[in-house]
Amino acid sequence: MSFVEYSDCIQDGDVAIVYLGHESMTPVKVKRGAQTQTRYGVIRHSTDLIGQRYGSKVTCSKGGWVYVLHPTPELWTVNLPHRTQILYTTDIATITMMLELKPGSVVCESGTGSGSLSHAILRTIAPTGHLHTVEFHQQRSEKVLEEFKEHRVDHLVTVRNQDACKDGFGVTGVADAVFLDIPSPWEAVRHAKAAMKKHGGRVCSFSPCIEQVQKTCEAFSDQGFEDINSIEVLLRVHDVRTVYLPLPDFGPDPSAQIQPDSTITPPQNHASIAVKTTIPPRDVQGHTGYLTFATKPRT
Repeated sequence: MSFVEYSDCIQDGDVAIVYLGHESMTPVKVKRGAQTQTRYGVIRHSTDLIGQRYGSKVTCSKGGWVYVLHPTPELWTVNLPHRTQILYTTDIATITMMLELKPGSVVCESGTGSGSLSHAILRTIAPTGHLHTVEFHQQRSEKVLEEFKEHRVDHLVTVRNQDACKDGFGVTGVADAVFLDIPSPWEAVRHAKAAMKKHGGRVCSFSPCIEQVQKTCEAFSDQGFEDINSIEVLLRVHDVRTVYLPLPDFGPDPSAQIQPDSTITPPQNHASIAVKTTIPPRDVQGHTGYLTFATKPRT
């Protein structure tokens, strides 16, 4: 099992996602002889998981069942242990696209946090790219490195425990893209520029407050970055439902041949038709943060 390579069968030592429903999933470290308790009963790793194909329907001890899914960055985002506030798929998709990430890209990131974006970046730049990620908090950096090894992506990433605002990213002239998710990103802009390749590249800063965005834009401009713009991504999920619409009664067909003595009785109950439609949400997800993008020109 690897977060960047798909495996057919569950093996001892894998991290699998036990799926009970859209709002109920949990990551499980598969270990021979171990058990996992769910509301549908016990899952025995040796007999119920190891050797089974990912995506299998597993029956628990109480007769209920669950699906066991292969881990992906998207599933990890909604199941990971929160050590910090994290980025979710809506922002992550925009970041990976706007930074023009692809297999082989070299990326610098600060801070690593809980590793939500890191896993998505690693999947995008594999198998030949590399992520240089910086985390100020020592315990968080140690824990995320442990997770990278457990998820078998540690060969694609270098984790540094340092302050990006003071010490930079530990590399110079290698990055195709840089991502900043720190309280004062404007203090790290010069380090981001130094880490990027001479032929240029893209940088993104995530900030929840507009005052942070203003200072960061000024720093980008002072460092000679171009194409500076900020966006806010809001997600609006519609509900799909079945509704019944009455068919209109337009009366008798005037073109039909009607006998003089015939009696036309209008229908008492109009027919209806079932259709699928979408219902907009009453509450829309609120503000998460602003994404500020800029381009380093060729030097």
